[in-house]
Amino acid sequence: MLKKTFMFLITTLFLAGTVATLTGCNTIAGAGQDIEKGGKAIKDEANEKK
Repeated sequence: MLKKTFMFLITTLFLAGTVATLTGCNTIAGAGQDIEKGGKAIKDEANEKK
């Protein structure tokens, strides 16, 4: 139950971050870099929770 809740939270945060990132960047290259940074942040947060 806790694992499902955590995964739902991570997924929701990732999708919200992706939308915010895409609306905030001016180029496709910038979008790629922003998405990469967002993925790294999520990965780092998940590693902290282990």
